[in-house]
Amino acid sequence: MSQFDQEPGKELLEESYALIRPYVHRTPVLQSRAINEMAETSLFFKCENMQRVGAFKFRGGIHTMLRLSAEERAKGVATHSSGNHAQAVALAAQLLGAKAYIVMPSNAPEVKIKAVKGYGAEVTLCEPTLDARETTLATIIEQTGATMIHPYDDYRVIAGQATAARELLEEHPEIDCIVAPIGGGGLMAGTLLTAKYADHEVRVVGSEPTGADDAYRSWQKGERIPMVNPKTIADGLLTSVGERNFAIIKRDIETIFTVSDEEIIAAMRIIWERLKIVIEPSCAVPFAAILQQKAHFAGRKTGVILTGGNVDLGKLPF
Repeated sequence: MSQFDQEPGKELLEESYALIRPYVHRTPVLQSRAINEMAETSLFFKCENMQRVGAFKFRGGIHTMLRLSAEERAKGVATHSSGNHAQAVALAAQLLGAKAYIVMPSNAPEVKIKAVKGYGAEVTLCEPTLDARETTLATIIEQTGATMIHPYDDYRVIAGQATAARELLEEHPEIDCIVAPIGGGGLMAGTLLTAKYADHEVRVVGSEPTGADDAYRSWQKGERIPMVNPKTIADGLLTSVGERNFAIIKRDIETIFTVSDEEIIAAMRIIWERLKIVIEPSCAVPFAAILQQKAHFAGRKTGVILTGGNVDLGKLPF
């Protein structure tokens, strides 16, 4: 039995944090007086857009790779992803000398497909449906014997993503609230576990696009409702929340807010203009939620995890 067959506790999360530290960037935390005035609260932006592969996903990818046996690594790893997780697994495999097989939907941003190939992974394109992704991946795993690294529904991945919030609280222990977006829920579940074992009370708030709000609807109903035909500019949040992820979210999250694509684009533009950094639309969702719900965050010291910066510069929404 693997120690990651069940939800990781405090000691295992500490061990995971120590394990990946030599491989990940300790990303900066930025603040802006102008943004604080706009949001009417104190915000601390954890810049995972400056992480390796340009996204927090590298944390979960490298952590899972490091937990594999030598035999598993020798057979390679496989996954399906529209972009950031694909890049994370590809780079992690390259660093540890393993083969990576990545299934990507044909409508994935070209910049992300090129990056995955650039890390030496073998890319297979498929129809842009979850069924096509899973079927294609299953065939590749059957042919190669590669180990599947799930984009989010895996406690090893969740433990890796938990380290972003851990670094944030370590650097700014005054933070009493953290906001992150929810796609598959790897980052959110990891953030909730970090908050659970923090030295002081830290509330965690989720955020989603209204066009891909399955976690919000699932949380309201108390059971997982898969997303059907999501439509949002936040391409990193199109997937349905995972089972392990939702169990943690349902138990521990304070609340979830949903925001429109118009609000996401406006928030994205403010971050580009004020923080002078490149972020992708999915990344702007938490900040959009804060601007929408100012009363909820008033008087708090709020950490915002900026999840990634892999945006197609030829297709900016503003």
